[in-house]
Amino acid sequence: MSRIIAGTAGGLRLASVPGENTRPTTDRVKESLFSKLESYDIVQGARVLDAYAGSGALGCEALSRGAASVEFVEKHPKACEVTRRNVAATSKTATGITRVTQGSAQSYVAVHSGPWDLVFLDPPYAFTQEQVLDILRVITPNLAEGAIVVVERSSRDAEPAWSSQLRRFAMKKYGETVLYYLEPDESYTDTGSEPAESENASC
Repeated sequence: MSRIIAGTAGGLRLASVPGENTRPTTDRVKESLFSKLESYDIVQGARVLDAYAGSGALGCEALSRGAASVEFVEKHPKACEVTRRNVAATSKTATGITRVTQGSAQSYVAVHSGPWDLVFLDPPYAFTQEQVLDILRVITPNLAEGAIVVVERSSRDAEPAWSSQLRRFAMKKYGETVLYYLEPDESYTDTGSEPAESENASC
């Protein structure tokens, strides 16, 4: 069973999705993830999209830590119901605005334009790299300035070939899991010219 690690709902135990169709982010990975995000001062006051919510653990953690709003999107009915329960429990002590939607991430982003400061993208490992890149293409135009996208994938898979609109500035492996940290590439333009070289070194 997962739990909220820190914030106003710290210590709250979260309900898990029954069965094997979801892959919850472990508390160890979640703790490391949010430690990194808070070092970037990105969570407090953030507008968050949890695009493949599962149990809603990542979005609830952000909510507990002071996110201004969190939008949870989950396609599967049982998982979506668990997300609703976890959001309701977290919201007893957290003040951020929440929305839980049952449906596909692609359909949701097509009609909700953000902007988002922080996006969690944790699709099933069975998703192909092209499917991951497809959803990123839809999300990227709706990112706020200085936004961060966290993509969780299997460490057994090759790193996706990120689009020229996004720059991977950090990554971290945890056994079978790897987290990629992406940000909008400010050097990118859609005029057909080559992007200018950035003076910022990758972290």
